[in-house]
Amino acid sequence: MPDEGTRWLTEREQRTWRSFLTANRLLFDQVERQLQQGAGLPHAYFEILVRLSEAPDRAMRMSELASTSLSSRSRLSHAVARMEETGWVRRRPCESDRRGQIAELTAEGLAQLEAAVPSHVEEVRSLLFDALTETQREALLEISDAIVDHITRGDPPWPVAPDTPGPGPSRRPA
Repeated sequence: MPDEGTRWLTEREQRTWRSFLTANRLLFDQVERQLQQGAGLPHAYFEILVRLSEAPDRAMRMSELASTSLSSRSRLSHAVARMEETGWVRRRPCESDRRGQIAELTAEGLAQLEAAVPSHVEEVRSLLFDALTETQREALLEISDAIVDHITRGDPPWPVAPDTPGPGPSRRPA
């Protein structure tokens, strides 16, 4: 028996929700596939490399890296361990907290990221931005920011700084 307090979705909201889910899954499946085939790394590793490349001295506490990359600490620890094996990241103790660890992007990791970025950005551009008008792009940004703000109660898990340069001279990966 339906709960009378449930705020059911209208038909239009249901269609919007399903379209949103489908678009997200298709987009992320394709982006994941491109990164795996083009650069040999999963999107989760790419995200970690990006976050480290944007951090001061290309290093970050593991706990902060977990939250900014939207990963659990155990999943992040496993990923960083695998990337240590490849030489892309190294861990070192945190000087201010004996229990903490710092993840640091190595030169090899930065080179891997820089090699992956051009085809990844092209994939994101062709799948997402090329399909939208400028007005739709602005609306997507506004909607996405509103959802993040609502879910995180105004405390997003990463520093939101518009048009901040990322890896490379003046390029920011997607």
